[in-house]
Amino acid sequence: MVLSMLSTFSSAVASLLNSEVLSKVLAACGNFSYMKHYIDELNEKTYTYKYTLIEGDAMMDKLEKISFEVKLEAAPNGGTISKMTSKYYAKGDFVLTEEEIKAGKEKALGMYKVVEAYLQANPDAYACA
Repeated sequence: MVLSMLSTFSSAVASLLNSEVLSKVLAACGNFSYMKHYIDELNEKTYTYKYTLIEGDAMMDKLEKISFEVKLEAAPNGGTISKMTSKYYAKGDFVLTEEEIKAGKEKALGMYKVVEAYLQANPDAYACA
């Protein structure tokens, strides 16, 4: 399921590359020129996905890395609940403010909105067996 989620995410982004929807999402995300992630773990048994942002202008030259853990759980209504934990690793004595952390969370949520919009427009694109 986690691997399928990544495939669905890739399909959603690819299908929206030339659309107005993606340009709005990218604007909300801050229009970063690039981000490089490292996949730390994909666990299909626990439905977890751990990855680390290791490079890119989103790091503001003030962060060593940002680690993310995504956990998928079944929702009572038959949907899926996605829980994300983020850990920020600052360079030197730099300290992130609560405002900066909140802004980062909102930008990450923007990418999930891309997938949500894709799945709502294409309900047969992904189905759990």
